[in-house]
This record gives sequence, C-alpha cells and structure tokens, in this order.
Amino acid sequence: MMSPQDKFSAALTRIPLVGILRGLCPDEALPICQALAATGWSVIEVPLNSPQPLQSIEAVASALPHALVGAGTVLSVDDVRNVHAAGGQLIVSPNFNAEVVRAARRLDMVCLPGIMTATEAFAALDAGATGLKIFPAEMITPAVVKALCAVLPAGTRLLPVGGITFENMAAFRSAGASGFGIGSALYKPGMTAADVSENAMKFIAACAGTIRA
Repeated sequence: MMSPQDKFSAALTRIPLVGILRGLCPDEALPICQALAATGWSVIEVPLNSPQPLQSIEAVASALPHALVGAGTVLSVDDVRNVHAAGGQLIVSPNFNAEVVRAARRLDMVCLPGIMTATEAFAALDAGATGLKIFPAEMITPAVVKALCAVLPAGTRLLPVGGITFENMAAFRSAGASGFGIGSALYKPGMTAADVSENAMKFIAACAGTIRA
C-alpha cells in the first residue's frame, strides 16, 4: 500500500487535479467518487462544511484505498484528528494554521494549507506543509505564481484553487503551478455521477496539454 505522500506525488505526475466535492452527501459519496476515480482522478477532498462529511470520507476512503481521500476546510487540530479517525489521509485548509499543519504531519497525512503571500508560504513550509494551496486564485495572476516559484525552495508544490478554468490552466502551469484544485466546475450538489465524470474528463483533457516534461 502506498503512503499518503507517495499517493500525492504519483497523482501530481499522472493527473495533477484535486476534486473538491463541497456539499457532497453521504448517500451520493460513493457513486460520485467512484465515477471520478474511474476517469483517473485520485485526489478527493470533501470539505468539512458538507453534510456529514466524515461519514462520506470514511465510506470513500474504504472503497477507494488507492485514492488519496480527505477533507477540506480543515480549521482545527480536532478536525485533523477526526478526519484521520475516519480514514482520511489528506488535509486541506483555506488558511495557514501551524498547529493544523503539524498535527497532520504527525499523523503522516498530506497537508495543503491555504496561502497567498511569500511570508505565509515560507511559514507553512517550515511547519511541514506537503504543498501549498494558493487561495483564492481569482485574486492572483500566473505572474504571482512565477514570483513565488522564484523564491521558494525548488520543488515546492503550488496548487492554485478557486476560479481555475480550461482557459487559464496552461498559463498557471507555465508559471510553475504543480496542479489545481477544482471545485464547483467539477461538482455541485444535484449533479449525477455521469455529470461529474463528464466534467472530470474535460478537465483532464484541458490539463493534458499543460504537463511539463
């Protein structure tokens, strides 16, 4: 069985996209996530402000052991522990909280805190972040990503989230983005598994042309 860190590294090499399933309900979690995994997506995030998120995470993590499954909108150390107890291996936050990052890494979980500035980025890396979620990406340009890449340690994983479209992915990748988090453009409550599969394939196709050698 691959470690969470290995799963994340493999995903960024294969299909560097994180599926953000905000609003997902437990009764639809398996069909939606199985459809997503069938397209090749292997990093799945269920935000904690979704209905009964831990129940969804537990079901999906059990059914898809080769995927990296976990939670978004993780704001506290207790949240980290609860996600880990449910079988989650991924912690994503909209902000940087050093205690959250350290708690996740103590449990060998992949941790992607939200950052916007170089100060936040360096502090998150010092705390042990696996990678950095640039959020909200609507507020920045690819030039900002390029500037961050110029000063951050080589190999730092940067994933813009928020407002990522088929049209702007290539520019962000050229600037140094390692991958992307995709939310409402991939899944909204009420969508069917077929809808999600179709959206997932479109993002794969859009991302394919941006993969750097």
